[in-house]
Amino acid sequence: MITRRKGLQATLLGAGLRALATGLPPSFLFDPRRAFAAGTACGSNAKAQYIIFNTSGQGDPINASVPGTYDDPNIVHSTDPAMAPTPLTLQGRTTTAAAPWATLPQAVLDRTCFWHLMTNTPVHPNEPHVLQLMGATAAGEMLPSLLAKQLAPCLGTIQTQPISLGASTPSEGLSYSGAPLPIIPALALKATLTSAPGALTNLQALRDQTMNQLYDLYKNGATPAQQAFVDSMVTSQQQVRNINQPLLDALTSITDNSVTSQILAAVTLIQMKVTPVIAIHIPFGGDNHRDVGLATETAQTVSGVAALNALMQQLATAGLTDQVTVMSLNVFGRTLGPGNTDGRQHNQNHQVSFTIGKPFKGSVIGGVAPIGSDYGATAIESATGLSSAAGDVPATQSLAAFGRTMLAAVGVPAASIATGVTTGKVVTGALA
Repeated sequence: MITRRKGLQATLLGAGLRALATGLPPSFLFDPRRAFAAGTACGSNAKAQYIIFNTSGQGDPINASVPGTYDDPNIVHSTDPAMAPTPLTLQGRTTTAAAPWATLPQAVLDRTCFWHLMTNTPVHPNEPHVLQLMGATAAGEMLPSLLAKQLAPCLGTIQTQPISLGASTPSEGLSYSGAPLPIIPALALKATLTSAPGALTNLQALRDQTMNQLYDLYKNGATPAQQAFVDSMVTSQQQVRNINQPLLDALTSITDNSVTSQILAAVTLIQMKVTPVIAIHIPFGGDNHRDVGLATETAQTVSGVAALNALMQQLATAGLTDQVTVMSLNVFGRTLGPGNTDGRQHNQNHQVSFTIGKPFKGSVIGGVAPIGSDYGATAIESATGLSSAAGDVPATQSLAAFGRTMLAAVGVPAASIATGVTTGKVVTGALA
């Protein structure tokens, strides 16, 4: 026999869309009676952030165009005018990067960290191991999933598992507690939500149906304070109309699984509070062994930074600037020294990640120095983020330190950080 409770739970499936329609947290919608009994919905950590995670198993040459690589004249950069060395300012500190990076608005640059890291692998299929911080995470959990597990309770998302929108190779697929996660291309998301009987087309009716069910619960034990909590968060019918049409317009414009479409889909998933972590793939040069004149590196650095600009603009339009951090982590970087004018090889000693968001202050974390016949990441001073031969974060622990700092940035307690990532230090010099 179907109990009233089970029947109610069944009608509240799809809590992510119901949360969007009503304004109520998905955790509340999953079990309203329990939430009423507790007197409150899931608490919120003020530092919690949604994460848009850019990753590449191809080992893009991001490390060849960013601040920190223009002090040594022997480091090879693209000579295309579109990549001309250009001054830019990070939190009042002037540095140099390829011209595309200087197109980011100053407000974005002041929240952008460029991380010089060592992944210690030159092998494409080791991308999953790099996302596991090369053995530094507990139980082999990937950093995106580790972040998701910590953030989901604070953000009240419909699910904890990350969603991957743009994996271009099998090695870029994510896992959660050891289980591989499916890839959901942007077109698939569009088909699910915007078809004639699709969920978004019924958003206002979904809101009214859900509220009728919840108001019925009021008659069965909800206190005035609990009712006031719900009423304070409820989205009006007019507000639903204002949410509904922009999301439909955005998703309807998706015609492929390109970077532009991935960005639209990612922002939509965040607005729907579906998951704390969404993975995309913005190309920044790819596996460019035979890249004559570094032409592909140039073109994709220009288009890649343009995509970041578009992403930050869409987040601002959606009112999400302070709630979303954009981060990257690739399997390895590319070689930088003389002889790399017509392509670059794999570099296990140097990879550059970026983090962009409210928890970070604009800076260059670590640096680069000659290693063997090429260049690699240096040690880092955790208190300042500066490159230093005597730094307390050796290059071999820089990847783990990056993971620990990401967790600290979004408010994860120190004890949980130490349990989740077993080596490295939090680089406090990167944090706002």
